[in-house]
Amino acid sequence: MFTIRLISGIILLLIALLTVGKGGTLLFVTTITISIIGLFELYRVMKIQGNLLGYLGYFTVFVYYGLLWFHRENYMLLLFIGFLMVLMSVYVFTFPKYQLEEVSVSFFGVFYVAVMLSYLYQVRSMTDGNYLVWLVFLSSWGSDTCAYCVGILFGKHKLAPVLSPKKSIEGAIGGVIGASLLGLIYATIFGSYLTEMRNPQLVCSLSCAIAAIISQIGDLAASAIKRNHQVKDYGKLIPGHGGILDRFDSMLFTAPAIYLAVTFLR
Repeated sequence: MFTIRLISGIILLLIALLTVGKGGTLLFVTTITISIIGLFELYRVMKIQGNLLGYLGYFTVFVYYGLLWFHRENYMLLLFIGFLMVLMSVYVFTFPKYQLEEVSVSFFGVFYVAVMLSYLYQVRSMTDGNYLVWLVFLSSWGSDTCAYCVGILFGKHKLAPVLSPKKSIEGAIGGVIGASLLGLIYATIFGSYLTEMRNPQLVCSLSCAIAAIISQIGDLAASAIKRNHQVKDYGKLIPGHGGILDRFDSMLFTAPAIYLAVTFLR
């Protein structure tokens, strides 16, 4: 299992280097694909992946990304208001076919998966985004690795005993500090390319620390959803890792966190 997980991890890393490094259309299409698959996995847990509520969610994701691609962000609020109105209309005129929880998840899933993940592309599209975007990975995968190592060595106090018994407070702190240090090292090496930052080391370090905190919340949130519905993994698409949401759960939170942190801190 470890070998399979390692090989899958290497393949994911190579794909990330290719798509994120290239950016543009390739990253945009990849982000849409991951968003749709992740949304399908979430909807499958709620058993709405193949009904009208699910199809409305998928359609909204495509429209959202279309607005993003053509820089029509001013229409996004109207899109989501329209989406909610259509969902509530379906709920009313087909009553009692669908439960309120199913309608809510259809709406929630678009934001939780597609909108949140879209910030990976949006960070890449920022000024100096070809360098800033890697902070998303440093604060997500870097935080996970540091938290795991520190937790194994020093973990004594449970972070969320019921939800995730193996996670410790010490590991969580180690993940935040580790991500912050990775951001500092990254900025020290590539800081000269971050043209809009007066103090790249400080901004990158703080951004990664903030995103690492939120990353761990995202990881626990994904676990909570699975626990509530008695599923071990969201899928089996990635051998040794599970589904898209099992691997990208923390990145759903770090991508918008890095976008907001960098926007305000720099």
